[in-house]
Amino acid sequence: MIGSPPARTDELGALARLGVTELRSAVSGLGAMHRSVAGTVFGALRPVLGSAIDSPRMVHDAVTDGAYLSMDALLDTASSAADAMPASTFAVSQTPHGAVALGVLNGLIGDDLDAADSPLAARMSIRSAGRPIPVRPAAIADEFSDARGHVVVFLHGLMESEQAWTIGGRPSYGHRLSADISAGEVQIRYNSGRHISQNGLDLADLLADLVLLWPVPVSRLTLIGHSMGGLVIRSACHHATERGDWWPRLVTETVCLGTPHLGAPLERGVHVLSSMLQPLSATRPISNLLRRRSAGVRDLFHGNLTAADWAEQDRDAWQHPPGADVPLLSTARHLFVTATMTRNPAHPFGRLIGDGLVLAPSGRGEPTRSRLGLRFSDGLDLGGAHHFTLLNNDDIYAWLLAQLRPRRALPSAPPDP
Repeated sequence: MIGSPPARTDELGALARLGVTELRSAVSGLGAMHRSVAGTVFGALRPVLGSAIDSPRMVHDAVTDGAYLSMDALLDTASSAADAMPASTFAVSQTPHGAVALGVLNGLIGDDLDAADSPLAARMSIRSAGRPIPVRPAAIADEFSDARGHVVVFLHGLMESEQAWTIGGRPSYGHRLSADISAGEVQIRYNSGRHISQNGLDLADLLADLVLLWPVPVSRLTLIGHSMGGLVIRSACHHATERGDWWPRLVTETVCLGTPHLGAPLERGVHVLSSMLQPLSATRPISNLLRRRSAGVRDLFHGNLTAADWAEQDRDAWQHPPGADVPLLSTARHLFVTATMTRNPAHPFGRLIGDGLVLAPSGRGEPTRSRLGLRFSDGLDLGGAHHFTLLNNDDIYAWLLAQLRPRRALPSAPPDP
């Protein structure tokens, strides 16, 4: 069993120390950019003004160097103050606003936080009202005391937490499904800055434990993911199938809401921009900042699902070959929802921008020259909506309810006399 996530320790102190570190890095980057630009300007003026430019340059350098030294001294003081803060047991990660803020932070630099074993790095866990639920018999039995055989597992997307499913203050899909078809809602939180394949392995382990410890026998398992969450689900199913786990045979549906199966154009654009800015000393600090984006974000270049897709890659190379074409579970239905910001999904502008982050063909897994089609079973194309509309929408819920409602068996024919 993967057990429960480690106890969170001094999240406030870790936030303070991280803030000082990031501010110091920002000041250092600004200083490097400032000096590069100033050197270029003074160098261009010297052939025109000759030695007359030396005095203004000396004054400029003295003032700016003094300013940056003062900032360094101030940050040293702030760093000492952060280190001297008494340890706090206040769990920022368990408050609604704290969960949202740490979800964004994990999406941006979660891989670095995980490598440093920071208290701010989210561990994959079942959550209820922000609290982590230990994956242990007594805890699962107590939390899901009214459990039914149909379990619906929800995974949020990049830079989100399980709080995202209640966007707009409305009840989540899972809450409504619990009332309408007696399905058990299970909310998962994970570190979306880690590689998708790493989160996929953790999810495979968690689902193996959850199915084993569920208070009643699991008869049906539905996996629903928003954006990156859909990729984590596909990765988990792949890893579990490869090692012969039992739980994939219980999966009757996967549902991907705005999932970039073939990659996201925003990540590709940022990748190209960072490569273009790297050669120039004046813009290199901006490039370095863009290159700090997390492993999870980088996986969205092609929608990579396995460790082999990134293990041998130069992450800053101009080109990245597509990863393995991971097949879908053959025993489950695979549903999807895509959105376009134009009311007519077929409108040329809607096809160009999709839901603002994911294009509809990528959300449908449509065939391209480089990847095989994913052949999803059924889907919904929602017009006049953006990427985050998919988290909580009445039209989507009505469609989802129709897909998941138990189907009544047709009465058998009476036996022949």
